[in-house]
Amino acid sequence: MDIHEYQAKERFALSGIPVPPGKIATTADEAEEIAVSYGGAVMVKAQVHSGGRGKAGGVKYCEDAAEARLHASNILGMDIKGLTVEKVLVTPAEEIETEAYVGVLIDRESQAATFMVSPDGGMDIEEVAASTPDRIRKLPVDPRYGLLPHQALWLANFLYEEPSLIRQASSAISQLYESFVESGASMTEINPLITTPEGYIKAIDAKMSIDGNELFRRPDVADMRDLSAEPVSERKAREAGLSYVKLDGNVGCCVNGAGLAMATMDLVKYYGGEPANFLDIGGSSNPDKVVSALEIITSDPKVRVILFNIFGGITRCDDVANGIVEATKRIDIKQPIVIRLTGTNEEIGLKILQEAGFSAFASMDDVVEKAVDLAEG
Repeated sequence: MDIHEYQAKERFALSGIPVPPGKIATTADEAEEIAVSYGGAVMVKAQVHSGGRGKAGGVKYCEDAAEARLHASNILGMDIKGLTVEKVLVTPAEEIETEAYVGVLIDRESQAATFMVSPDGGMDIEEVAASTPDRIRKLPVDPRYGLLPHQALWLANFLYEEPSLIRQASSAISQLYESFVESGASMTEINPLITTPEGYIKAIDAKMSIDGNELFRRPDVADMRDLSAEPVSERKAREAGLSYVKLDGNVGCCVNGAGLAMATMDLVKYYGGEPANFLDIGGSSNPDKVVSALEIITSDPKVRVILFNIFGGITRCDDVANGIVEATKRIDIKQPIVIRLTGTNEEIGLKILQEAGFSAFASMDDVVEKAVDLAEG
């Protein structure tokens, strides 16, 4: 789950990271009032779950409140990478001496939370890594001990030479790790971490992604979810208890079990097709759940065929077959449906489906090959 910049700054502030003040506005009038309260130049920043806000015109410097109103009126309602801006952050403009990057994310290779820092802030870290990899310092953190003080100093030394800035950055780096852990995050970054002419550091931008598996024990973080910023299909899937990820293909996949779903998508690719999604309905044969799955799959206009791949272990194939038949009676589906059932009571399940007019198979290769042919034809 992604959270907005202003929400990430709230999490940072709880850990003591120096962040500038800021307030949210949903109208141009509110943005003007907030700018008046700060009494000087401000930044108006679009709040959407997307990078590249500045390049899209979603971040503007404003000399005064009148300019803040003007820019807010232009930014609100703006489309940034398919997302509509519904709120803006109004925050005092800062004088910037230098910009650095500090981030921590889960690294699969080291299987640990890993810091990445660079004195080249204010730009995409991917671009820095590609063009000047020597300008990045990395540090995996041992979860048994957390980030140790000397490690934070080692990272801070890479960013600054002046002792007071090193001390401040060391504290901010330690606090960022604390915020990362306390929020159940999978990624947090400050880009840029600035220094001011007075010799202070500040996190003037913030990004944070939360591990969805952490939300049940962090209700305060879960409450930060912005439903309007999520794709409707993903929201419906979560509410229905389904695991769903949209992809770019045209073969809609509905599978029980994450491992089987991955294998199904691999086989679709093997036979020359492109999966349209990952969708795991779990072990349920409940028609309501199947209806939800079909509604989500068919909401994607790219889907040309729907592929069910069900392995009946504890779940009986005849129960699943009855669930599919009942579900398709409730909603109008124009795409062809092909189904593979194997496992407990598969003969009964296949008979139920065939009598209902479905193409049903026991072989995974056969059903995937058929689905790919239908998608192409």
